[in-house]
Order: sequence, then C-alpha cells, then structure tokens
Amino acid sequence: MIRLLKNRLALSTVITTLIILVVSILLASVLTYFAINVVSTRVQEESLYVSKQHIWVNSNGTAEAAVMVTNNGGRDVVINKVAVRGQQSAWANVFYAVAVKADDLTVDLQYVTYPVIATNNLGLNDTAHQATKDLVLPSGSTMVLYVNDPDSVGLNDIGLTVSISLHSAQAVYYSEVNIQAAPGT
Repeated sequence: MIRLLKNRLALSTVITTLIILVVSILLASVLTYFAINVVSTRVQEESLYVSKQHIWVNSNGTAEAAVMVTNNGGRDVVINKVAVRGQQSAWANVFYAVAVKADDLTVDLQYVTYPVIATNNLGLNDTAHQATKDLVLPSGSTMVLYVNDPDSVGLNDIGLTVSISLHSAQAVYYSEVNIQAAPGT
C-alpha cells in the first residue's frame, strides 16, 4: 500500500512540474507576441511616389531627365542614387528643389535650358540646388529632380522607353519613360 501511495505522489510531482513548465512557456510566448506586435505597429515604412518623369534630348544630343518624387511614408527617406537607363548619375549632374506642399507642383515638369541651376526654373518657391551627396526627402514633402547629361542617352534614342530609378536604403523606385525631343529643337 505504501508503494502505491508513493507512486501517486511521484505522478503528481511530474504533472505539477509539467503544468508549471507549460504555463511559463505560454506566458513567455504571449509576452513575446505582444512585444513584437507593439514594435511592428509603431514602425513607419518608407513610401515614395514617382511621377511626372521625362527625358528630353535636344538637337545637339544633350539629354536632360526630370522626375517628381513625393514621400507618402511616415519617415524621412534618403535617396542615395539616381540612375537613368541603369547608369548611375553623378551628383554633380543632379539638381533638386523641395516643396513642402505638393499642391505647389500641379503643372507638368518642363524642359529647361541646360544646365539647370537657375532660380524658379521648376515653378517652386525654392531654387534648384546642385546635389553634392545623398538627398534627404522629409516625410510629406515633394522633390523635383533634374539630371543633366544622363549617361547612355543620345539623339538616336528618341522614342525609346528607358528607366529612371531612385535608390534608397530600403528600396528601388523604378519608372519607365519615353525619350522625347526637347521642345524648340
């Protein structure tokens, strides 16, 4: 009889240990799920909207690309590379202007005389600045980019479809555009 009683106590000790182990694992799992849920809902993602893209080539073969970028995401975005037709453009050839309100940019982008570094060429309150390093686009802002002399675009490319891509730390924003003859050439 004593042996049977000891077996029962031994069985209840094992069951008690298992219950404590299962409850602690369940509690840790719920706590981990809650922490991941809180962190993931608070993280804001980057989202850029690329529009009004153009590439023009004038009669002497000089090309110019233009694109408007709006940051719809909840965080600032650093544009670290601009590429036309897969070729990275040097920062010395990139000009930009930032508008706080996208309503300032309701008209289509226009071809401007080379080089782009004059005031109000973009229809903005701000002047065009020459890029020297990575560009920061604040959340909710719109930026207009002009690229002078993009590589591998020439007079014989008029009518072809090529790509304009903007690279950030998390994504590549890609758009396609037909190369046009510059107005007045």
